[in-house]
Amino acid sequence: MTAEFAVALPAVLLVLLLAIGAVMLSAQRVSLSSAAAQMARHEARGDAAAAAAVFGGLSMRGGVAVHRSGQGQLHCVTLSATPVGGALSVVSVTGRGCAAVSEAGS
Repeated sequence: MTAEFAVALPAVLLVLLLAIGAVMLSAQRVSLSSAAAQMARHEARGDAAAAAAVFGGLSMRGGVAVHRSGQGQLHCVTLSATPVGGALSVVSVTGRGCAAVSEAGS
């Protein structure tokens, strides 16, 4: 093993780990955004059981926090989660979805 390889290997591994972590966080954000949009649509229609089923289908360690808000004719759902363990546990990932409230859902 050369000295150049010994110096470069830790840097390459660090970049690789950062890239894998970024992909994992992005995937979690996409999952949260999709679930938040589905929940917002179901709740805006007044279908709380379907929204609860979507929320129950999220399988993220550490739990997911839900925040609901209304903005005029929009019903918005924000889901937040924090990865458990490792260096990524200091990052909070959120996804938000909004849907127009239907007359049946109000």
